[in-house]
Amino acid sequence: MSKILTKALLELADDHLILGHRLSEWCGHAPLLEEDLALPNMGLDLIGTARSLYTYACQVEDKNKSEDDFAFLRNEREYVNCLLVERPNFNFAHTILKQLYFSVFMELYWAAALNSDDEMLVGIAGKAKKEMAYHVRHSGEWTVRLGDGTSVSNEKMLQAVNALHLYTNELFINTENSDTYISKNILPDRTSFKANWQKKIKTIFKQAFITYPNNNDELLGGRVGLHGEELGHLLASMQSVHRLHPGAQW
Repeated sequence: MSKILTKALLELADDHLILGHRLSEWCGHAPLLEEDLALPNMGLDLIGTARSLYTYACQVEDKNKSEDDFAFLRNEREYVNCLLVERPNFNFAHTILKQLYFSVFMELYWAAALNSDDEMLVGIAGKAKKEMAYHVRHSGEWTVRLGDGTSVSNEKMLQAVNALHLYTNELFINTENSDTYISKNILPDRTSFKANWQKKIKTIFKQAFITYPNNNDELLGGRVGLHGEELGHLLASMQSVHRLHPGAQW
């Protein structure tokens, strides 16, 4: 059973690690100095949560693994993050919308996880929920600012919605790994958050003059290791130092 819990924890951890790395890519490239600081710092929040989850996964599996083994010594087919978080930073609007979609979901998820019967997850959730509340506020304000800005910024937000919304359904799908621990009141049920997630997103979109998509198109596969080539490029960059200098102490 511990192996199943490890896999369920990796789904959460991989989401946070990969999106955290994507946000870090804005360091030195953001459109404003404030965002040059804000986006990487939010990335650090996500990577910090990933570290906590990887560490817990190591304790559960008990195979002398470390958080670095999970982060840096797996290939792309072994990652089980949702496809949304690995999408490239096509532009600032794409990054903001991706962050909005994910952070609204995770704020709901971590709030529910506070009622878990697992003390370790409750501890992780307590810190992560507070961070997600800021991420929701930051990405929500930028979504409104861009959507209700110029015709160019509004168009970029619309393009981002068209490109990214079809990846959001994967957030609400429970896997066989997580199902086992939902019934034990260890992990929250992802399907239970969709209505509140949609309500929050629609409220923000209305302020941003963005129409919420009504189509049911979806792209899935991340939870079973089926990723786009973009993840391979991301991992090559993220893992390069660790693989070149295995076991190095800094």
